[in-house]
Parts: sequence; structure tokens; C-alpha cells
Amino acid sequence: MPQTDKQICIPPELPELLKQFTKAAIRTQPQDLIQWAADYFGAMSRGEIPPVREQSERMALSNWAELTPELLKILHSRVAGRLIIHADELAQMWKVLSLPTDLFNSVMNVGRFTEEIEWLKFLALACSSLGVTIAKTLKIVCEVLSSDHDGGPPRIPFSTFQFLYTYIAEVDGEISASHVSRMLSYIEQEVIGPDGLIKVNDFTQNPRVRLE
Repeated sequence: MPQTDKQICIPPELPELLKQFTKAAIRTQPQDLIQWAADYFGAMSRGEIPPVREQSERMALSNWAELTPELLKILHSRVAGRLIIHADELAQMWKVLSLPTDLFNSVMNVGRFTEEIEWLKFLALACSSLGVTIAKTLKIVCEVLSSDHDGGPPRIPFSTFQFLYTYIAEVDGEISASHVSRMLSYIEQEVIGPDGLIKVNDFTQNPRVRLE
């Protein structure tokens, strides 16, 4: 009788791969494990960050059901400093945070984004869904982008603020380019210090700065 038993070769990387997958699934607690597993290994095969929810993100989701500055800050950290991000990858990050799909689609439509997305523009429009005014929107953007951990007021480079204010004003369509130019010129000449940074208070509590 011919021998039918064959030696099974286990790929050496398989145990560690399954171990990391199991730990990621436990941390993330996906509602649809099969779909999440497909997304996980799909991201791994493309060399992208897999959709693993960290502890701070789980805490955020337990407190907030809708889009918040805190969740946007988590999303910004996942983008990891990139200026351009692919739409599919950003959509997956959005999904991992359980953020509303209709809001994602709305931001995509308003920004007329395609496959390659300028992250700061997407972030600005996402923040505008939380801010009633342009000043409020820029305040939220500053809070999301600021990397200060010393308890001081949120602050970002003036060049970044200039880019964001100009873009938001263009999308808004009700603020003249001359007004934007005057405000930016005043802020740069009279407000910004040697460090080149702008603080939230510089444009929210200065009576001469009217962004609207």
C-alpha cells in the first residue's frame, strides 16, 4: 500500500504572524471579524498600517460616538506625518475609528478629492463640520495639529495656518481674497514672534484679527 502520510511543513513565520493577528483582533474587537481579518491581511500584503485599534482609541470610542477633535487627533497620528494619503487607506482608518461614512463621503465631495488626498485639506474640511465659524474651525485644526505637551496653548507654524486659512476661505466662497491677504499680512507682521508659530489666542482673542 502506498504511503499517504506526508510531512507537513509549517512556514517559520506563521506562528508569529498568527500571534500578532490574534493580539490585534483582541485589541480591536471588530464587529465583523471575517471582514476585519480580510482588511488586516490586505493591509499587511500592501505594506500599509493594519487596522489595529490602540488602547487610547478604544477609550476614545467609549466616550464619543461622533466625530470629535480627539478622534481627529488620533486619525492625524495614524497618518503619521504624510502630506498625501491614498483615499482607500484613509477610508479604512476612518472605518476603524467607527466614524460616520456619510461624513467621510461629504468631505470627499466638498474637497473634490480623488485617489490621492492632501491630508491637511481633508483635515480642515473635517474640522469645519465641527466649527460653526472659520475661526472655530481653525481653532480645532490647531488643537489637532499641535504637538505641544507642556500644557500651553495649542500652536502651529504660521505657514501651516496660512495654507489652511486660505484653503478654508476659498472653499467657503464668501470671504474675499483681499480680506484673507490683509489678515494674514497683519498676523505675520504684528502677531507672530521669532519662533514663527501662531497660537489659538492670537486669532481668537485679538480684536484686530477678523477671519470671517
